[in-house]
Amino acid sequence: MALLTPVQRLHLMNGLMMVQQQHAANTLTVVHLLHVRRQACQQQRRRYWVREWLIRRPLYGMYEKLMGELEREDVAGFRNFIRMEPAQFYELLQTIGDRITKQNIWFRKPLEPGLKLSIAFRYYAEGDSYHSLMYSFRVAHNTISKIVLEVSSAIVAELAVERNGSFSTPWAPLVANTCTSDVRPRGDHCTTITRAFMAHVDAEYKFMWIDIGTAGSHSDAQVFNHSELKDAIDNGVIGFPNAAPLPGDDKNVPFFMLGDDAFALRTWMMKPYSTQNLEHDDRIFNYRLSRARRIVENAFGILASRFRCLVPTMHQTPVTVVQIVEACVCLHNLMHMWTQVRYPSMPTMRTRTTKWFLVLGGMVGRSTM
Repeated sequence: MALLTPVQRLHLMNGLMMVQQQHAANTLTVVHLLHVRRQACQQQRRRYWVREWLIRRPLYGMYEKLMGELEREDVAGFRNFIRMEPAQFYELLQTIGDRITKQNIWFRKPLEPGLKLSIAFRYYAEGDSYHSLMYSFRVAHNTISKIVLEVSSAIVAELAVERNGSFSTPWAPLVANTCTSDVRPRGDHCTTITRAFMAHVDAEYKFMWIDIGTAGSHSDAQVFNHSELKDAIDNGVIGFPNAAPLPGDDKNVPFFMLGDDAFALRTWMMKPYSTQNLEHDDRIFNYRLSRARRIVENAFGILASRFRCLVPTMHQTPVTVVQIVEACVCLHNLMHMWTQVRYPSMPTMRTRTTKWFLVLGGMVGRSTM
């Protein structure tokens, strides 16, 4: 056998080293898989199918005891507890009950729809942690996390109504705003994701259209420019009200949207004058625009005050947060319709200078909730 040259011996040694490295890697992979399998086999079995104190829910649970007492003795307390009257609660329960009812099986009785709705409403009202709700309602915290998403999805599916076509009345203009809410998804590492919340609010503080999910780092103009609302306006799908005369005048004046300095001036959008070298009429215009801005600011304030879960950082996944926000908006509109509460509306802000009245059609801005 001929002797190998130095170059051939070097290639042979490199090949042997590669084979040994691959063998070592395969060995480590097999050892890791065996370790994982051994851990799975040694994993401790569940000590309880359900904890004993949770089984005593019918005797001491908040839904079975406290809410019954509030309904009989203190209706105002019931309203403060879940943000609506008993009659409204049961009407909504009848509306979405079929969507949140589970099939009754022989080895486990499902939770009542009323209990699920109460847990979700209590979370909307105060934003309590799931563990805190667990000790109050005697339902496991992991079950509560599923209940909140299930009820929120049912509310949105049953109550959300798309608004198509033109505005129905002159005093249902576009009043839009963006609001940022911190979302911290569950996971091994803490990551805060900020999402923008843009809404179309009418003059009576009811939300007519919302858009959630745009990155919070985007500016107001970016959020609006990438929204379906702007595309619908540009394409003529959503039309503005027909031009109408101002009070005390017979000339028709068109309606406009209002925006701040971040937005581009368009034929259907007004923005304030620059703050430098303002004349008297320009200052009046900026003042009227600021008063119109108050409508949407108040709408977001009412929503956050009624549903406190929207105020702090929300620790659910982004998908769950979107469903929760949409459900709160639907409930806000529903309760507004039930109670017929009329907050100070836009017609009460008519100005003495009629030439500025046309800009009270709406606005787009930012608010941090």
